[in-house]
Amino acid sequence: MTKTEQYIAEVEEVSAHNYHPLPVVISKAEGIWVTDVEGRRYIDMLSAYSAVNQGHRHPKIIRALKDQADRLTLTSRAFHNDQMGPFIRKLVKLTRYDKALLMNTGAEAVETAIKAARRWGYNKKNVPADKAKIIVCDGNFHGRTTTIVGFSTDPDCRTGFGPFTPGFEIIPYNDANALEGAIDANTVAFLVEPVQGEAGVFVPSEGYLKKCAEICRKHNVLLICDEIQTGFGRTGRMFCSDWEGVRPDIITMGKALGGGVYPVSGIVADNEIMMAAFEPGNHGSTFGGNPLACAVASAALDVIVDEHLPERAAELGEFFRGELKKIAHKRVKEIRGKGLLTGLELHETARPFSLELMNRGILAKDTHGTTIRFAPPLVITKEELAGAVKTIAEVIGK
Repeated sequence: MTKTEQYIAEVEEVSAHNYHPLPVVISKAEGIWVTDVEGRRYIDMLSAYSAVNQGHRHPKIIRALKDQADRLTLTSRAFHNDQMGPFIRKLVKLTRYDKALLMNTGAEAVETAIKAARRWGYNKKNVPADKAKIIVCDGNFHGRTTTIVGFSTDPDCRTGFGPFTPGFEIIPYNDANALEGAIDANTVAFLVEPVQGEAGVFVPSEGYLKKCAEICRKHNVLLICDEIQTGFGRTGRMFCSDWEGVRPDIITMGKALGGGVYPVSGIVADNEIMMAAFEPGNHGSTFGGNPLACAVASAALDVIVDEHLPERAAELGEFFRGELKKIAHKRVKEIRGKGLLTGLELHETARPFSLELMNRGILAKDTHGTTIRFAPPLVITKEELAGAVKTIAEVIGK
């Protein structure tokens, strides 16, 4: 057996089979490049689902990690630490909100937003107890907790995990009229992805999010934008909602906030929501806001801002999709995306093409059967993208 086969066989034996990864075993990474246990190099065109926007092992982020690890890693929230306050101040200044609440994973951030919206609804909107309703969209992906999969429309996510939490209504994505029609007196929030990444990189019509924001404001309903995958430069703006000048009431964030080295997530919102929703004892996390996470996330933000990664993503994304659209092959159904988040949808199953791209030195992942998602680190160069497009064209055209 090769080293790759040995590692994969071990995982198959001892791990729950809850993923179906490509058959590559990565052992080293730097920038946009990863190396497997056999010594083969690949361009990472997935970025850990956009968690590695800054590139693998960015030296400034790794330095912050090591420096903080030598000082203090965890106190829990039973005590204060000297990293959380300065980091949160940097985060709320960047996002222009009053407060943040830090957690660890993206799903935790979404759960936090759900709790915030419900409590705000009871305390500020006078919704009757246990009657709060949150509207979500068909095709959504917000995480995998039992509450979240309960309002998923993906059978792979939800089948066999019920009974599910009540209080959610599903409407079509990219349909502002459906949102207005679903709102009633007990509606507290609309939870939406500005671009649906996991569903296949579906970009809504121009003006959709702005119209949804206006509807929410008219009906005193909170707009929650899930920017866990689309945030921190991925789509060509700091947050995807910035494209339409929308300021959500709550933003959920994660992935790239941890710089690809440590899980950091959270929400940002203004005082009206935060003060109505949270008080000591009603929500928290042992690791949320830990000093190691805050030091890493602070450096991660600095890299995004100092290296102008949103602007790079906007320019390079247009170039990348423009080049992909030159692939004139009948098996290509559509190419869509925003910034450096791109979906190439085929008329046939995409996994064989993901496997062939892997064999040719490009790591990208198929999603929902027929779409290949491309989301390289935002530090990739135009020349590297051009080389990747050449290989993609050869693979798709075989």
